Amino acid sequence: MRRLTVEELYRRCDRALFDFKTTDELPPFDGTIGQDRALSAIDFGLSLDSTGFNIYVLGESGTGKTSTIRALISKKAEREPVPPDWCYVYNFKDPDTPLAISLKPGQGVEFQREMEELINSLKVEIPKVFESKEYEKQKGRILEEFQKRQKELFAGLEEEAASKGFAIRRTVGGFLIVPIKKSGEPLSEEEFQSLDDRTKKKVEEIGRALQEKLDDVVRTLRGAEKLVKELLKRLEREAAISVLGHLIDEMKDKYRGNEKIINYLDNVKEDILEHLEDFKASSEEGAPALPFLKMPKQEPTFLRYAVNVIVNNGALSGAPCVFESNPTYYNLFGRIEHKFQYGVAVTDFSMIKAGSLHKANGGYIVINALDLLRNLFSYDALKRAIRNREVKIEDIWEQYRLVTTAMLKPEPIPLNVKVILIGNPYIYYLLYNLDEEYRELFKVKADFDNRMERSEKNILKYATFIATKSKEEKLLPFDPTGVAKIVEYGSRLAEHQEKLSSKFSEISDLIREAHYWAKKEGSEIATEAHVEKALSEKFYRHNMMEEKLREMMAEGTLIVETSGERVGQINGIAVLDLGDYSFGKPSRITTTVYTGKAGVVNIERETKLSGKIHEKAILILTNYLGSRYATRRPINLSASITFEQLYGLIEGDSATCAELYSLLSAISGVPIRQNIAITGSMDQNGNVQPIGGVNEKIEGFFELCRLRGLDGTHGVIIPQRNVKNLMLRRHVVDAVREGRFHIYPIEHVEEGIEILMGIPAGECRPDGTYPEGTLNYLVEKRLTEIREALKEKKKEEEENNGGAGKRG
Repeated sequence: MRRLTVEELYRRCDRALFDFKTTDELPPFDGTIGQDRALSAIDFGLSLDSTGFNIYVLGESGTGKTSTIRALISKKAEREPVPPDWCYVYNFKDPDTPLAISLKPGQGVEFQREMEELINSLKVEIPKVFESKEYEKQKGRILEEFQKRQKELFAGLEEEAASKGFAIRRTVGGFLIVPIKKSGEPLSEEEFQSLDDRTKKKVEEIGRALQEKLDDVVRTLRGAEKLVKELLKRLEREAAISVLGHLIDEMKDKYRGNEKIINYLDNVKEDILEHLEDFKASSEEGAPALPFLKMPKQEPTFLRYAVNVIVNNGALSGAPCVFESNPTYYNLFGRIEHKFQYGVAVTDFSMIKAGSLHKANGGYIVINALDLLRNLFSYDALKRAIRNREVKIEDIWEQYRLVTTAMLKPEPIPLNVKVILIGNPYIYYLLYNLDEEYRELFKVKADFDNRMERSEKNILKYATFIATKSKEEKLLPFDPTGVAKIVEYGSRLAEHQEKLSSKFSEISDLIREAHYWAKKEGSEIATEAHVEKALSEKFYRHNMMEEKLREMMAEGTLIVETSGERVGQINGIAVLDLGDYSFGKPSRITTTVYTGKAGVVNIERETKLSGKIHEKAILILTNYLGSRYATRRPINLSASITFEQLYGLIEGDSATCAELYSLLSAISGVPIRQNIAITGSMDQNGNVQPIGGVNEKIEGFFELCRLRGLDGTHGVIIPQRNVKNLMLRRHVVDAVREGRFHIYPIEHVEEGIEILMGIPAGECRPDGTYPEGTLNYLVEKRLTEIREALKEKKKEEEENNGGAGKRG
């Protein structure tokens, strides 16, 4: 039997690789360690501008996905052009649809300021123009001509009316022709009725003729009045243009080539000319209708001329990089805010606020996939924005309201952004297999590995990472022994002597904890001892459950024997994973065999405490038994296998070898050493297969044996293929070095028989029999005895049935 040497249990890091005294001498590390595949995929996705080549970065937590993406896109964005500013302005033709205008970086704020200055200037200059002597002179000339024409028309008609005994009187309803007496007083109704019929008829005819002439004069005056208003309006426009025209022309000249701004400025100019009254000097507030009630004066609003800059890229030196930590719908796509006036919610284009996609437009946006899926509407809306290449600002709840309200519909903004989702592999494959749109929109997969090769190059990168982390966080420097110990811990995390873990979040935590213990000790350098202290303290903080179970085993509450021999009983080892800590738990496996035809019964399966993989392992075990001992004659056997004192579900196949040994012991009657535990799965041919958690399993049984006292006979049998996964703790390695504990690797199940039972397995001879004194001989012998016993029983039953028939 072969026992593993100390060198095979723990691969030390050669301290001679490091040519520094402390990590302070090392340059800072810039880059990502051991993720060549992921880096290549990210570079491909970032460099390809075609539609749909957005990136999903997947990998386990702590592998540096976010920090790597942050560094890569920040570096790439520096070399890319700054995208334009975006602003919303009032739409004079359709006020409910604000217009989106793009400008060169930094020009958005300039345009906003220029528009503000324009309106402030017009508020001062337009009233001055209307108060000027020239304007008053031209206005007076127009009014004088109108009044002169009015007097001429009325004077001629008044003379004609007076000559015919009539006069023109103004009333609330307009002008009237009324008959008058010689004294000039109007003729009363009684006086008119007292006239004879001929005179009344004549007065009525003359009055009717004069009234028609008066109506003609009034119509003429109204036309003249309308003309006067048009002339005054034209005068006002010309006066305002004298101030406004060159200001607008200067702005149009500055933004020549931007068709949207040119059209907008033309609309602004026309709107100002249509609302010149808003710019005129305010008159005194009129007297209130009721003396005791003072009505507020309605101030004109100039908000429609404002510019709402939602994206200002003037301060950027490259493409934007946005990391959205809370991807709600409104945080991604923007919102339209409201304010309450007199109990009513009101809004306008100036209350449109940008979202992360607006700010990332022309650059990159990074979103956590799980956070995106957690937020209602966000995922579907993001896909729609990528597919349509535009971002809309909408009230997403509008479709769910019982009563619709008038809302703004801002013009969509063209979208050109590289979307990078970060998440775990489960979400990636879930989306890829269930969402067809996802496959078309996120075509680049950047897979971060949790392990890398333990090469000299990567070991030195580990050292520079430790140096960089120490300098960034102002931690103590590490000497070569401390760095080597952290490298070895990286192999322990990777569960492989030839690999290193790329979970740098856990490596960083160990660096910080080692710094703490070194600082507490008063040391100026963190060494191997401080790293060991950090690891032992970390285990101590998390292993209370392990110690409680071990105490129960030591006091006999949980029965696990570590001395003596038992028939049909063996120590298996399971791994309990609590999430933050996993450890090995020895378990007692027992088997009973009796005459019958039930075959191998898995008690856990019968009680529904067995998982599918464990059930498969029992079937493999049964088939191995048949291939070994039933090549010539069938096996007639009833056996039951169980994990004693197991009260939860058991899953996995790592106890298959232990269950087989227990079964062979029960059949043959050969006892099994209880001071040795075993772990390992097997195939139908008896080849031992590797299992997971081999370090925790060995350490779990070792701690129990150490608690009861190591005597040099204790040990663990493991698969030979798991030797490369061994990175055991120091006290286990020391015990093996001192000969107080042993680890046996096996490649075939028969190799473990002599270790556990003290007799050889036995090779099958040409005649199909096994040599005496071997386990296989004893198993074959017992199976033959059971088979013969069943035949005798069957013969007796047949004879009894035959005798009963004759008597009948």
